[in-house]
Amino acid sequence: MSLPNKSAVVTGVSTGIGRAIAKSLTDAGWRVFGSVRKEKDAQDASAALGANFTPLIFDVTDEAGIARGAAQVKTALGGATLGALVNNAGVAVGGPVAYLNMDDLKRQIDINVYGPIRVTKAFLPLLGADKTQKGPPGRIVNMSSVAGKMASPFMSPYAMSKHALEAMSNALRRELMPFGVDVIIVGPGAIRTPIWAKADDLDFEQYRNTEYFADLERMKGMMQSFGDQGLEAEEVGALVLGILTNPKPKTRYAILRNKFSMWTLPNLLPKRMVDAFVAKRFGLKPRAA
Repeated sequence: MSLPNKSAVVTGVSTGIGRAIAKSLTDAGWRVFGSVRKEKDAQDASAALGANFTPLIFDVTDEAGIARGAAQVKTALGGATLGALVNNAGVAVGGPVAYLNMDDLKRQIDINVYGPIRVTKAFLPLLGADKTQKGPPGRIVNMSSVAGKMASPFMSPYAMSKHALEAMSNALRRELMPFGVDVIIVGPGAIRTPIWAKADDLDFEQYRNTEYFADLERMKGMMQSFGDQGLEAEEVGALVLGILTNPKPKTRYAILRNKFSMWTLPNLLPKRMVDAFVAKRFGLKPRAA
């Protein structure tokens, strides 16, 4: 498998993992086009990332904006293929299934599932699906999560979205084999990013009169603890750079602290045993049958 051209589109580069990925690539000499939603974020990213960075202003829910971004990149590439698309932009919505606000769930799926599909469809021609583009085919990296394989209580909307992203990624990788465009999944655990620092901003007030409210408030503290113990976003950035420069990357990468106990072992143990461990961790008391 040939290595792609050193150009990439990364969505969601305002902060966190997206910014770290963009920095790893620009520092390595890649030309990076990064999406943000606001002009101020575009200015901040440009100042931080330097001459190898070009901002694209669009929201992953806005097809017209995405199309404008793709046209901008096509012009900049001048007929060459795009080396990589990193679908990183996303949000995390929580809440117990029994009381989920359906509008919140629809927003979660719209951003985390339909968003990457919209972006992928727009940039696929540049990655090599359009064979008039000159150069080796590019690669797609879809940013999933540990939640793409394991679902925690009260985070079903987020886990659903990441499970769906993984299914789409696996199907897409097989569909794109005739074009030589590879699709790789990255599933981070807790990463030190602003999403964890904003745990206190989670609004669970709509669940106050349910039996889960105390558990949800406890979860906020757990999220902050996860963030404090998480990996640095730069480690994910370095991993993505490694994936894009590896002639034969794996199809999926998990990156997290305590990988054996938090990832390998839960995927090997019986599900009922994992249920008991998770219930204890979240302070849930199972009712006897």
